Amino acid sequence: MTHARLNPLIAGQSPPPVPAVQAWARAYDGRHGPLLDLSQAVPGYPPHPDLLAWLGEAAADRAFAGYGPIEGEAALRQAYAAHVGALYGAALDASNIQITSGCNQAFFAAAMAIAGAGERILMTNPCYFNHETTLAMLGIGIDYVDLDPASGFLPDPDMVEAAFAQGAKALALVTPNNPTGAVYPPDLLRRLFDICREKGAWLILDETYRDFLPPGSEPPHGLMSVAGWEDNLVQLYSFSKSFCIPGHRLGAVTASPAMVGEIAKIMDNLQICAPRPPQAAVARGLPALAEWRETNRHEIMARTQALRAAMAALPGWQLQSLGAYFAFVRHPFGETPSRVVAERMAGEAGVLVIPGEFFGRRQEGSLRFAFANADSAAIRTLPERLAVLG
Repeated sequence: MTHARLNPLIAGQSPPPVPAVQAWARAYDGRHGPLLDLSQAVPGYPPHPDLLAWLGEAAADRAFAGYGPIEGEAALRQAYAAHVGALYGAALDASNIQITSGCNQAFFAAAMAIAGAGERILMTNPCYFNHETTLAMLGIGIDYVDLDPASGFLPDPDMVEAAFAQGAKALALVTPNNPTGAVYPPDLLRRLFDICREKGAWLILDETYRDFLPPGSEPPHGLMSVAGWEDNLVQLYSFSKSFCIPGHRLGAVTASPAMVGEIAKIMDNLQICAPRPPQAAVARGLPALAEWRETNRHEIMARTQALRAAMAALPGWQLQSLGAYFAFVRHPFGETPSRVVAERMAGEAGVLVIPGEFFGRRQEGSLRFAFANADSAAIRTLPERLAVLG
């Protein structure tokens, strides 16, 4: 009997990393207090009560039980276009917006619209693992630009330009970065965007964590004020973190109307439309909950400072990069693989983090701390907890 075979592009991938990491917590006996889960990037505080009420209203409304527009609800597309336009000083309207079921789907659709099997996209190393596996599953090749901890994990424009020699159709970046937390300055983003334009390539810019930049920061970049930006830029976003609704799966693409049209073709086959009740709720929440979201930005900054202080109290642990939701930390255990260190942290200290090796080559000495998941008091217990590792 001949056995049916699976798609090797899928079968060759490792199981999803977050559940694998969270399974290590089963070995923890609670001796140091409740598990401190710094693995997955989820908000460590609840949604606003008004948002929950609006979600409930929309979920109970028969009008939202049927299919919706493939590009997204008109109210959310208009509200988000106004929000992004105000942030970046750009003239945008609903035709520039595609609503997706989370930012992972936004990346999947954008990558698929840009590159086909056998073509290439340029990424950084370390990188967000779901972006890497998405491209691999689509048969899209990946070229890498290595990031140097000494330069704060910021991409070197000269290295990016040289990497395009392999013919990549796009450069995919995440800022603030996952996994390092590094924030790419506006002038660096402009230089990288200009390189993409010179090469006739796209810049895919994932800004999932932009709402957690320090209060009073300048706009993350000015790319949407560049004439013809739509010809080379695709910007991605997630409502999950800012509105604390990762379970409702809601993301967005900002791009040219032509690119939105291409992505709509893909969305029609992926999901037809993103979930409708959260679209209705977030359309109301974008203007109404601005002050609440700003308060949360300050809370995340307090957690950032708590982590900085905690790491300073841990001899041998090196805080390589810190920002927005994440810290990238070098452990003090020499050549011990980060997977081994992370499993020990879970079982012996009750601290759950993701090994650096999950984010790319030569990251075995580092760990990603998703510190926004925990409040400052819990973060301040890290020195005592990690001291048990020796």
